[in-house]
Amino acid sequence: MKLTNLKVNHLKNPLGFCVKNPSFSFQVEESTGRHLKSARIRVSRTEDMTDLVYDSGERTDISSLSFIPEQEFEGGIRYYWDVCAEADNGDTGISSVAWFEGGCGEEEWSADWIASPLDKKIQPVMYREFTLDAPVSEVACARLYITGLGVYEAGLNGEKAGVEYLAPFYNDYRFWIQYQTYDVTQLLCPGENVLSVILGDGWYKGRFSYLDEARVTEIYGDKFLAAAQLLITYKDGSQQKITTDENWKCLPSPVLFSNIYDGEVYDANRDFRDCSGKICACAKEEAMPVSRASAPKAKLTERLSVPVTIHERLRPVSLLMTPAGEQVLDFGQEITGWVEFDCKAEKGTRIYLQYGEILQDGNFYRDNLRTAKAEFTYISDGSSAHVRPHFTFYGFRYVKVTGMTLTRENLDSFAFEACAVYSDLERTGRITTANEKVNRLIENTLWGQKGNFLDVPTDCPQRDERLGWTGDAQVFCQTASYHMDTAAFYRKYLKDMRYEQRINQGAVPFVVPDVLSVARENMGQEAPDMTANTWGEAGSCAWGDAATIIPWTLYQFYGDTGLLAETYENMKQWTDFIIHMDETYCGGGRLWQVGFHFADWLALDNPDKDSCFGRTDPYYVASVYYLYSSLLTARAAAVLGKKEDEAYYGRIAQEVRDAIRKEYITPGGRVAIDTQTALVLAIYFDIIPVEFMEKTASRLKKMLQENGMHLNTGFVGTAYLCQALTKAGLVKEAYTLLLQEDYPSWLYEVNMGATTVWERWNSVLPDGKISGTGMNSLNHYAYGAVSEWIYRSVCGIAPDETAVGFKKAVLAPCPDRRLGWVKGEFSSTAGVYESEWAYEEDGIRCQVRIPFDCTARFIVPDGMVLKAVDGAEPEAQKALSLENVKSLTLEAGSYQLLMQEA
Repeated sequence: MKLTNLKVNHLKNPLGFCVKNPSFSFQVEESTGRHLKSARIRVSRTEDMTDLVYDSGERTDISSLSFIPEQEFEGGIRYYWDVCAEADNGDTGISSVAWFEGGCGEEEWSADWIASPLDKKIQPVMYREFTLDAPVSEVACARLYITGLGVYEAGLNGEKAGVEYLAPFYNDYRFWIQYQTYDVTQLLCPGENVLSVILGDGWYKGRFSYLDEARVTEIYGDKFLAAAQLLITYKDGSQQKITTDENWKCLPSPVLFSNIYDGEVYDANRDFRDCSGKICACAKEEAMPVSRASAPKAKLTERLSVPVTIHERLRPVSLLMTPAGEQVLDFGQEITGWVEFDCKAEKGTRIYLQYGEILQDGNFYRDNLRTAKAEFTYISDGSSAHVRPHFTFYGFRYVKVTGMTLTRENLDSFAFEACAVYSDLERTGRITTANEKVNRLIENTLWGQKGNFLDVPTDCPQRDERLGWTGDAQVFCQTASYHMDTAAFYRKYLKDMRYEQRINQGAVPFVVPDVLSVARENMGQEAPDMTANTWGEAGSCAWGDAATIIPWTLYQFYGDTGLLAETYENMKQWTDFIIHMDETYCGGGRLWQVGFHFADWLALDNPDKDSCFGRTDPYYVASVYYLYSSLLTARAAAVLGKKEDEAYYGRIAQEVRDAIRKEYITPGGRVAIDTQTALVLAIYFDIIPVEFMEKTASRLKKMLQENGMHLNTGFVGTAYLCQALTKAGLVKEAYTLLLQEDYPSWLYEVNMGATTVWERWNSVLPDGKISGTGMNSLNHYAYGAVSEWIYRSVCGIAPDETAVGFKKAVLAPCPDRRLGWVKGEFSSTAGVYESEWAYEEDGIRCQVRIPFDCTARFIVPDGMVLKAVDGAEPEAQKALSLENVKSLTLEAGSYQLLMQEA
């Protein structure tokens, strides 16, 4: 038995996160047994596990999904932990040692906030020189606890602290500010040391949001601020603490300008460091003392944000000399991040990079970025340097370079690399098929997630927006959780959401963090009326339902009851808001018929082709989500033992379902709203009574046929389209939509060269022209939600609703000869599932693997019969009359199943 993938709060070896009530999880591999009999978790102050501070003992109630000890742990201490386990057949194993370490703890924070004395437009560097109390060899460890507003990079003796970027990241700075913890033990040096922090505008004080034509600045504050303490612990137990106070100095930094949308200007001639990384003499002469600052009203807390790091480095696939005479680097893949390069140029030389998503007529283009300049300027000091931006990021595939002469012969000497920057999430799902275009589509949905999971689940990473749109987040969250382990990432997002809901009567803003309302307030504008059918800032169906859908998805995928309890407030607040809107403004009829709703945003079925709104009645969509959120809140309440809430929200859900049927389903079983999306929702959410399912499916099929077997759904309908078709027995039609190659379809984008998912079905026209520039992102993951269906139904790996964390799964592949074969795997919290199928001469051969301590219900596809099962228990196999079997339960292990068409 091997015990692997040890995580605390869904993170491997987390540093600086709150550890008061940590959740432990692990996986079991290569066991000769099938089920977990017992496990034991130990926590020690020492890596050799001899100084135990917690020992669960051998327990049968420890699940590999999530175990929360009956003990709190202190911040500022590195704890080591391991797990040993025993299987039902006596097989045992013990893991390697992992660790976790919290921040310094609120009571230990003694640093002052300091402010730059420079003009607020000048991006500062603040520093403090100090000498160690003892030789470096006597240092046991050193921790830097630090934050800065807007964004910062900390350094010790000229070396960057940590490997993450854009700290302290993006949350609603009105309510909480995160500090980060860095292990800087190896950066200390003998003699004089210098601790520094460079600050940029970031989300806090730079230009941000699309309001007022994206001219809004200083949304959260107008001053550069920092707070830090460096704690050095010596081997004899003594400590030395360096904190931010009046002894710090300040200089203008080499970053002359930075902005999330516009980029950065870096002047190497303003570098304040000498070759040893210390403050150079001329810089010291110009340094000014910092000023103490009042602490922000927001609470300073340990981090929740997953580190934002560089994951892939891509070299240019080609150097293009465009018809316009431009030098353009093509990196072959749209990413989020920046370009780094080596530079040796004459003093004063300006290297200028511009970023874009697409070429037009073979030339560099970026008009679809709207007001975002998306550029970087480097001013050389004449020395050799490795160049990168510090306080910005870009969404791009192409980079236009001026200020240096590039040729195919000298390109390698500059070592250009596109750095893909996003939150550090473990990849968990992989699917390949016999169709390379489908494979590219799946990769596009993954790259869309990478590009938009930079601390916040954003809508797009390139134009003057980059906001945490809740609608996009919720329709994609299940796909996201197949692709990557999202638990820690969404936990932080949902915390911001709770803060926003508390001041918003439970309503969920369109974007989280809610920068729109803050910007509006700063401009002296009144809050929109949430009962009016006009654009507002909060309260839209499907968008606000992120408050119920994301927490329940996390529970289904990861089985963490503690996380569900933490996010139950999100669910309850949102559902109570809808009930309030119903009972206060809609007569309590259990239909949501008031307010503004995006509903089926960007659907293609509106006769007004210039409209972004779909033809499906928004109040029908709102009422369906009213049902769904009530139902999910009731389910969460049941899990958490909240019996009164379970009964209350369950009753509300049934009343809403009855009201929808009465209002929108005719006595003859016809859905009164005749759109693809309306029928999809009726099927997927069980609005249509069972006796009318066949009629509804038939109508949906006919609508697709009338549209040339093309979809015309928007954000809401597309998310559930293929799943609804599969549920209604129209698997063939779902495949037809997946494999459709002309507009509008997923593979149309692939054929047009997309390497991510577009915001619009026609973002790029067949002639290669951008369809418009007002709202047209080429990296917008919402329509990538089709990958959830590919995991669930094409590959056939889905969670069983009767269990969580994939302890039970439903393996229900739906083969289609047009796809040939499929291979997929999903590394769930419980273990790795594998499912693959292929058409062969004697039928369809399906191979599945169920991980240790799990079971799966294999469902034979409609129209097929089971001919053989290799790997089943002999007794069970003998008892099977295979051709009559429609499903069978499989224990942990590997199986091969042969099926034939009936």
